[in-house]
Amino acid sequence: MNLSEVIEELVRERGLDKAVLDSIIVEGMLAAYERKYPDLALRADRDPETGAVLVEIKKQVVSTVEDEETQVSLKKARYINKSLNVGDDVWVPFDGTIGRIEILRARQVIASKIRAVEAKAVYDEFKPREGEIVYGVIHKCERGGAVVKIDDTLAFLPRSLTSPVDKCTVGYSVRALLKEVLPEPRNDNQLVLDRGSEAFLLKLFELEIPEVFENLVEVKKIVRRAGYKSKIVVVSNDPNIDPVGTCVGVGGSRIKPILKELGGEKIDIIPWSDTTEEFVRNALKPAQIDRVDISGSVARVWLNEDQRSLAIGKMGQNIALASRLTGYDIQLMQHEGGAAASDDFTATDDVEVDID
Repeated sequence: MNLSEVIEELVRERGLDKAVLDSIIVEGMLAAYERKYPDLALRADRDPETGAVLVEIKKQVVSTVEDEETQVSLKKARYINKSLNVGDDVWVPFDGTIGRIEILRARQVIASKIRAVEAKAVYDEFKPREGEIVYGVIHKCERGGAVVKIDDTLAFLPRSLTSPVDKCTVGYSVRALLKEVLPEPRNDNQLVLDRGSEAFLLKLFELEIPEVFENLVEVKKIVRRAGYKSKIVVVSNDPNIDPVGTCVGVGGSRIKPILKELGGEKIDIIPWSDTTEEFVRNALKPAQIDRVDISGSVARVWLNEDQRSLAIGKMGQNIALASRLTGYDIQLMQHEGGAAASDDFTATDDVEVDID
């Protein structure tokens, strides 16, 4: 069977190594013959000149042939190798044929092995880039997410790992975190992307703010409710650098590209404080806090009534994120009589990422 044209086409279209393809196709054809002739000792190879797959069978050299399938006469054997003697084994061309069922088996084996080779190539290329920002173009929109084309490789951006404000539009460019590279495709996808996590936000800060990338400004912690609001705690490792101002930039020049990437998601940049009370106070910004009392795992916060809605935030996001950020159950208190003005606000259902 001449397979040269098939191999050349696969080399051109998929960029696979010709020698590897030769081996795969030979293995597939051998599997087909072995399916039909399971009791025979067979081997296969490709004729480098014709491209045909040559199948051979191992036979024993005998003086008188009693079994045509397993024996060959000494006279015929010496046409192959003059040094052969009775009792030796010799490989001779196999003239058995295979049918449609066996050909289907060959195709299955070949397709499976080609997929494995392609999967390994993708894994070797992208595994070192895991955890980095990658650039792609939306190839297809599906119910569960978006298929994104990164160069010539398809990746999957699950809806569960996107922001509610993200839109799937075929042909649009997209940036995402390469969250995971699978050894083998899962549901036809081997690369898993992410735009909804704290890790993605951190990488955006590293891309847009050189001081963060160089660790002159250190990101201590991030909590995020994708599409609504994030809070990021920063500290300067250089006494001459203002960590908040550095991240915001002159006139918001540094934070604006990040906000645009996130579709207008609000970001509170909070300076790190070693004092727990001050940390809780900062975490509730933009609300102005009068007093903070810490008792066990509870932080009681006193503030004016006109600051209450700011502390709670839209859909309770500000106080929920502040609770996750500080690790305290935050209670908002009224000045009059010290009674609690609201229920506890916590955010235990979301995953929190600590950045060391």
